[in-house]
Amino acid sequence: MAPTHSAGSPGLRPDRFDRAGRDQLIDIHDLQAALPGIRGLRHWAHDALAAAPGESAVDIGSGTGSEVFIFADAVGPTGEAVGVEPDPSLLASAQRHAERRNSAARFVSGDAYGLPLGAGSFDVALCERVFQHLTAPARAAAEIARVLKPGGRVVVMDSDWGTAIVHPGERGVVREVIETLVTNTTNPFSGRRLPGALTQAGLVVDDIGSHALVQDASAGAGALVARISAMAVARRAITEEQRQQLLDELEAGARSGDIHLSVTMFAVLAHKPQ
Repeated sequence: MAPTHSAGSPGLRPDRFDRAGRDQLIDIHDLQAALPGIRGLRHWAHDALAAAPGESAVDIGSGTGSEVFIFADAVGPTGEAVGVEPDPSLLASAQRHAERRNSAARFVSGDAYGLPLGAGSFDVALCERVFQHLTAPARAAAEIARVLKPGGRVVVMDSDWGTAIVHPGERGVVREVIETLVTNTTNPFSGRRLPGALTQAGLVVDDIGSHALVQDASAGAGALVARISAMAVARRAITEEQRQQLLDELEAGARSGDIHLSVTMFAVLAHKPQ
């Protein structure tokens, strides 16, 4: 079992894979505070995957390409590093970054349900914060298994919003806010379900890492709680007065040091049998 770490802040990666199940909970700028914790799991993932010179590696949902560039450096000029990204603007940004870096990394348009890659063509795969947005995660797991070579390895990382903690706050109000978050996320328990999804796709789970992504106290209630609590009011789970009291208590907790906002992210290392 890999060690559990604690850093960073809760955040959702915007869905770029499943338009039918698109979650509009938080925009990409809200992820900035979460990056320290996410970077910790990314380091764990790259160490566990251990991409080697001459190997082929793919990042599914590659965004602006940061992890693909790490793969490109690891596999060297005789290897292959590919990013798959459906968002045209992010894809273009990644390609510009590759040109500026004079990197051999390449980027292609595609999504987790239909990777534009040949069967059995990659030694290493990474997929971060994608499954929580998918209505059919089993399809994505099957696609990962399809493109991996026999003996190929993958790390899939995702949040589990059933682990969210909001403190302080009246317990009933907090419970309704978290329930609103869960019910408005396409696949909210994706973190705990990753091992099963990969196993059912024919992969063998080798290790599981985790990070408690803890929001910095200086952020107070934060954008996510403010937004989700407003949604809880809209669905009449709590009143506006209860929402304001919760936000006030969180702001007071931030000033006194008595505040905790977190969610746990899991990373599963697996391989394709020979």
